[in-house]
Amino acid sequence: MDALEREERLDGISGVLRKTVRALPLGRGRDMLRGLWLGHPLHPVLVQLPIGSWSSAAVLDLFPGESRAARRLVAVGLAAAGPAALAGWVEWAEQRPRQARVGLVHATANAAAVLAYAASLSARTKGRPVLGRVLGYGGLTIATAGGLLGGHLAYRQAAGVNHAEAVHVLVEPGWHRVGTLDDFPVGEPVRRTADEVALVVVQDPPGVLHALADRCSHMDGPLHEGKVLEGCIECPWHGSRFRLADGTNVHGPATAPQPRFDCRVVAGGAVEVRLAAR
Repeated sequence: MDALEREERLDGISGVLRKTVRALPLGRGRDMLRGLWLGHPLHPVLVQLPIGSWSSAAVLDLFPGESRAARRLVAVGLAAAGPAALAGWVEWAEQRPRQARVGLVHATANAAAVLAYAASLSARTKGRPVLGRVLGYGGLTIATAGGLLGGHLAYRQAAGVNHAEAVHVLVEPGWHRVGTLDDFPVGEPVRRTADEVALVVVQDPPGVLHALADRCSHMDGPLHEGKVLEGCIECPWHGSRFRLADGTNVHGPATAPQPRFDCRVVAGGAVEVRLAAR
């Protein structure tokens, strides 16, 4: 799998597919498929139905008289595979090159599993149960290999995880001085640190300060290099938007909110921040 991450020959087709997925007219459905409303990626949730259905069909295929139920489960899995795949492609389109390479092979394995199960269903429907079972077990084997690649993406390459979660354990309780009020021009994001954790501080509107963790929860993008738009800050890497007032992610691909800091101005115009309670 480490070698697969370095396979640059996959970048050409990845680039074409990335543009195609981004061009899909999904509208607000794109953020829904990303899992913005759920708080984490939707794809891992949706894959439970096809994998569960096919695994159950494999068990039923071991027992006489269960061919009809197994056939129905294969069909359910095929019907559920489409939405799961679409959510996966939408998430994949915003991943880094090394992640995209593994994700492309992961998707290819899943597509092969779908083809095997479609052939299995056809064979079962035409009265060829033995061939249907063989194709089903072949499809399950391929789907399992795809699942291993998906696990590598999530647990080794940190695709889809909240990259800002560690902020809550790295910043010590209490107030931290980050500058003076004059250091923060109105409407311009400024990078500061608290306990070596990077923050982005914005004065918007005049006299009102907001501070969020600087590294985007999606892919560690530097928010201080982004734009302030309608009370939000936009990540310069993938366009995720976070509300300055509370860190809520209002637009993906980020699915987790941004850690927020309370701000205050003390004597002499010094600005202090404190990690806000969740």
